[in-house]
Amino acid sequence: MDSIMPVDPNQNMAVSLALAGLAFVVTLIIGRPIVTFLRMRKAAKQVRIDGPETHFVKTGTPTMGGVMVAASVVLITLVFNTAGRLSMLLPVGVLLAAAILGAMDDRQSLLGGARQGGMAARLKMLWLTLFALVAAIILHAPFPYGLGLSSVYLPFIGRYDIGILYVPIAGLAIIAMANAVNFTDGLDTLAAGTAAIAFVAYAIIAYRQGQLGVVTFCLTMTGALMGFLWFNAHPAQVIMGDTGSLAIGASLAVAAFMTGQWLLLPVVGAVFVAEALSVVLQVGYFKLTKRRYGEGRRLFKMAPLHHHFEMLGWSETQVTMRFWMLAMMAGIIGVAMALVQF
Repeated sequence: MDSIMPVDPNQNMAVSLALAGLAFVVTLIIGRPIVTFLRMRKAAKQVRIDGPETHFVKTGTPTMGGVMVAASVVLITLVFNTAGRLSMLLPVGVLLAAAILGAMDDRQSLLGGARQGGMAARLKMLWLTLFALVAAIILHAPFPYGLGLSSVYLPFIGRYDIGILYVPIAGLAIIAMANAVNFTDGLDTLAAGTAAIAFVAYAIIAYRQGQLGVVTFCLTMTGALMGFLWFNAHPAQVIMGDTGSLAIGASLAVAAFMTGQWLLLPVVGAVFVAEALSVVLQVGYFKLTKRRYGEGRRLFKMAPLHHHFEMLGWSETQVTMRFWMLAMMAGIIGVAMALVQF
């Protein structure tokens, strides 16, 4: 079946921007009944008792709001961006699978599973690893079984084939980015706003690479995330939860690998990387000092990183806006590095 999207890159970009607007509208339309339903079902966030005291007011805010992003993107992608572009079933499939996994985790958390922490961490990681490896294999497998990808673009140098190493690298990147966005989802608008910026950056990169389907997917994600921000604006009416954060991070990584410019993912997603690293460093340093001194010490006042700045006295809005600024600059740098490749 031929694609219903234009084959001309400029016309495809124009239609994709229109679809971003459509995704925004669709998310607004379905968002209100979803928020109402979540409230009626008492799908309320439980704030960590060891978190910042300013977050106690968030107790009772509906979670699992990421379902509105997933629903909007899946619907629009299936209608407009899969005919003649079957490769788009991969990012939308990963988005849907990760969203379902996140919803199960959110649901168990609400029911008090795993000691009030949701799904057991090992089980969640097992499923996420399975999804990531399947996606990585499809990315690497030759036509017609997969996309036949095995190369990396090195900034300022060129393209190199890395063979079978592509599979474990892609799998690890998908897992890492899903968890990184999950760590970032701790303040109103923080994860959704920085993710929207990252998807815009990769839409531009995909346009430069001639990956028209990825352009459309990334802009559709951007529109849906902006629609979610309507309800997530401080003070949030709904929180995305793992339903949204795992799906957003995993699908962003898949889109990055489809462009071939996946080495720029830590640049474009610098905020996500910093958030994840802060957790890894905090836990590692605490365990190391406890073993050495008998008492654990901390590098940050609190992890993830956004809580550290809250503890320094920054307001929630200051943290989110400044992280948005950093995300914008990271996106600009990532696009610039992609444009100068030989």
